[in-house]
Amino acid sequence: MAKKVGVILSGCGVYDGAEIHESVITMLALDRAGAEMVLCAPNREQMHVVNHLTGEVADGESRNVLVESARIARGAIRDVAEVEADELDALILPGGFGAAKNLCNFAVQGADCEVDAQVADLVRRVHLGGKPVAAVCIAPALLAKVFGQEGPSVTIGSDLDTAEAIEEMGAKHVNCPVTEFVIDEERKIITSPAYMLAQNMSEAAEGIEKTVAELLRLA
Repeated sequence: MAKKVGVILSGCGVYDGAEIHESVITMLALDRAGAEMVLCAPNREQMHVVNHLTGEVADGESRNVLVESARIARGAIRDVAEVEADELDALILPGGFGAAKNLCNFAVQGADCEVDAQVADLVRRVHLGGKPVAAVCIAPALLAKVFGQEGPSVTIGSDLDTAEAIEEMGAKHVNCPVTEFVIDEERKIITSPAYMLAQNMSEAAEGIEKTVAELLRLA
C-alpha cells in the first residue's frame, strides 16, 4: 500500500510563502516513490506580501496562505485544520520564508517565536504517533520550537545566528552540507539545508531527495 505523506505548504513564493523549487522537488520525489500526498496549509492571512520582482513588501496587499498554496498544489489542497494525523504515515515541511512567517513567526521573533496552533497540532500528533517528520531549509526552526523540550537534532545548514536561535529553543543544531541530511533516529526527525545553502536547484534537489527517501524508509 502506498505511503500517505502530509506536505505542509506556507504560501507561494520564496520571500513570503513556500519556496516553489523546494515544494515541487519534494512533491516530485514523493510521486516518483509512489507515495500519496496530502497537501495542506493553514487557512489564514500571510504575514505580508512581497513583490518577488523587486523584493519589496507590497504595502496594502493581503493574501491567504491556503489560497496561495493552492497554486503549487494545482488546487488539490486541504486546510491543515482538517487533516488528521491518523490518516498520515509521515509529514514533511518544505521551506521558504513562509515557513518562518506564516507557519510560525521565527523570521520576526527568533527563538521567542510562536507556531500556528493548527500546524503545531498536526506536527505534534504525527510525531506522537511514532511517525517520521521531515523539514527542509528554514522549516527545521519550526520543529525546534515544537519539539525543543525533547532536544532533537536538526539542521538548517551552517548559518551561525539561525543555529544559535535553534539551540536556544532547546534543539541541537548539526552543521550539514547542502546535499545531505541530518536524522534524529530516536525521534524520527529528518532535516536538510536546501536553499539555506544551495547555490542552484540541483544542489537543493539532492538533499531534498535524500530526505524524502529517508522519510519514506521510516514511514
